[in-house]
Amino acid sequence: MSDSIPAAGLHWSGLTHRGKVRPNNEDTFLALNFDGHEVRYLGKTGEATLRGGDFVFAVSDGMGGARSGEFASRIAVDKITKLLPRAYRLSAAGMNAGFTDVVQELFIAIHDELLKLGRSYAECSGMGATLTLAWFTPEWLYFGHIGDSRLYYLPREGGMRQLSHDHSYVGWLRREGKINEREAREHPGKNSLQQALGAGHQFVDPQVGALAHRPGDRILLCSDGVIDGLWDRALEDLIRDPGPARLHQPAAFRIVEEALENSGRDNLTALVVEIAAGSTSA
Repeated sequence: MSDSIPAAGLHWSGLTHRGKVRPNNEDTFLALNFDGHEVRYLGKTGEATLRGGDFVFAVSDGMGGARSGEFASRIAVDKITKLLPRAYRLSAAGMNAGFTDVVQELFIAIHDELLKLGRSYAECSGMGATLTLAWFTPEWLYFGHIGDSRLYYLPREGGMRQLSHDHSYVGWLRREGKINEREAREHPGKNSLQQALGAGHQFVDPQVGALAHRPGDRILLCSDGVIDGLWDRALEDLIRDPGPARLHQPAAFRIVEEALENSGRDNLTALVVEIAAGSTSA
């Protein structure tokens, strides 16, 4: 938050769609800007400088009830409003905010709230959600994740890497190199989660991490409905080299539109964030 830190900028786009089959959309995404005093909601597309506070982007896929995604996002915003401005104030004061500890605390607070709702209201019994969250400070990306929504990192020099771990047996098989991307997509147990927020799980162990970001880097957050319609290579191409016919579209819009065309069996959500150098016009 120091004035000596170059004011990198962010460009973002986000879109969610219920798909072709499901009657409602249990996916949701959040785009928020905050400082030590308040949290501000952002639109589907935009650009801003990191001088004006930190930014949080998140994707959540609800389960166990038509309003699960809504509940998860509402609870997430409530906990973000309480926890993240506090961490911002500590950092601004030169104190160690323990960013990854704050992210873990945030996930556990959301999990406990979902469990409480499930115990208190019959219509919320078994309700749960995935959550993948990216928190941008002027120099670092801090992330937290649970479930099978995904966080990808696209460094400026090329390539794409999945930062998040799918919390499923199939995800473990893929990480261990025992199956490939095609086999993971076709595996009958691919949607069986070992961890999620709420959903009757007594304990959760969210994945948390940190990454130094640079101008030209991009990240993608998406729900499993997007993965059902697009291979990893297609995701990278749609972000980096979409072709002249789609270049005018925001990256998240391109991804959701293409995934919908190829599958659409599930709800679809994508959020793409690019780091720009120096100013919002970069």
